[in-house]
Amino acid sequence: MPTPSPGYAITLRIDAPASPTVTSELARCVAAAGGSVTALDIVESRPDALVVDLTCDTSGEDHATTVAAALETLPGVAVRKVSDRTFLLHLGGKLAVEPKVRLRNRDDLSRAYTPGVARVCRAIAAHPEDARRLTIKRNTVAVVTDGTAVLGLGDIGPAAALPVMEGKAALFKQFADVDAWPVCLDTTDTEQIIAIVNALAPVYGGVNLEDIAAPRCFEIEARLRAELDIPVFHDDQHGTAIVVLAALVNALRLVGKTIDRARIVVSGVGAAGHAIVQLLRAQGATRIVACARSGAVHRGGSYTDAHRRWIADHTNPDGFDGTLVQALAGADVFIGVSGPDLLTGADVATMADGAIVLALANPDPEIAPAEAAEHAAVVATGRSDFPNQINNVLAFPGLFRGLLDAAARDITTPMLVAAAEAIADCVGPDELNASYIVPSVFDARVAPAVAAAVARVAGEGRPVPTGGEPDATPHRVEQPVPVGV
Repeated sequence: MPTPSPGYAITLRIDAPASPTVTSELARCVAAAGGSVTALDIVESRPDALVVDLTCDTSGEDHATTVAAALETLPGVAVRKVSDRTFLLHLGGKLAVEPKVRLRNRDDLSRAYTPGVARVCRAIAAHPEDARRLTIKRNTVAVVTDGTAVLGLGDIGPAAALPVMEGKAALFKQFADVDAWPVCLDTTDTEQIIAIVNALAPVYGGVNLEDIAAPRCFEIEARLRAELDIPVFHDDQHGTAIVVLAALVNALRLVGKTIDRARIVVSGVGAAGHAIVQLLRAQGATRIVACARSGAVHRGGSYTDAHRRWIADHTNPDGFDGTLVQALAGADVFIGVSGPDLLTGADVATMADGAIVLALANPDPEIAPAEAAEHAAVVATGRSDFPNQINNVLAFPGLFRGLLDAAARDITTPMLVAAAEAIADCVGPDELNASYIVPSVFDARVAPAVAAAVARVAGEGRPVPTGGEPDATPHRVEQPVPVGV
């Protein structure tokens, strides 16, 4: 049976007979059915009966039903209600809007709204760049999707994608105090998406594109980056690439190899694979072989899309044209952003000594981590229930914090590299080991370190604001003051 997970946690309200052993009997019954009890509370007590709330992790919806049925086989026990704790967490959504200023009297109202607000409006009309300083644009990011490539779910549409975008916005706030908002678009037309985001842009200091299917995501990102004066970031591409590079930097340190000499095999040439290859090359990798379903991408192939042609022109210098398994022989690094169960332990055994396996397909990786670990020195996945989780939340909150603080207008490759190095450096030499090549997503040092690194690169070549109270006079501001000053 699969391991119980908090993602399938349930709370059962149970009627049970009053006895000194009833709670332990309930817990034993759940454990025997494969559940993991996390809480047990008596919510009502009478001389002859109890009402008990029992919370446990299960491995899925069918398993939850099995646990409830097992409890009802106990004498005198009845399950009154089963509540899915994941659905309860999402009830009514996960976001709210709260004012940053208190409106206590007419004096406050006259400055926050009419008539005082008109003065600020006129100042922005005269100098539109001041919107970054005098409105929510200073700290706000749009999380934009059309719901066509939601992780693990595929094309489920904008309404069904909204819980994921809400979660993303919550992560922005939790880890970097960035105010992000879901923008789920009911269109898959590339031109419409570009036009809508352009029209919305005055409100936001940055755009995070999310879960938009390839190859449209490439054109949407490229066009928006060319047309807007705020940073546009496709997290499925570049967020993944940042964390992969961070993990690889530390994994190579651990096994005593360097990126310029490492032979790297990438499985998957979609949005994430393409961005990973680009960033690895920027960091000095030269021996990369990228594999699609049909095998290695090489210069002799006939590829219809520009991104696959770019990979063919910039990787695989030896012209290898075999399969993924064949490419793996003698490789130092495997990076998978493709699909489940593509490799076996025997395949990994053909890799070089000190092999690194980053099997990142979700929810099921390219190879079972335990099987890969039998032959590889370092193994990472995209899952939270194994060591070395390659999770984009290590990157995007701090990245946008730095971009907003620097009032950046674009995102450059040096910024992405700086973010990756900052994440890697959060694992100290005395902490680095095969099970800890990237910091925890809850490590409070990560987002500030990434933000500082990105802001530093964004500010190179121009003065960076330091200290003091923000100037609130209605004139042009050459260098916006960072959030929090």
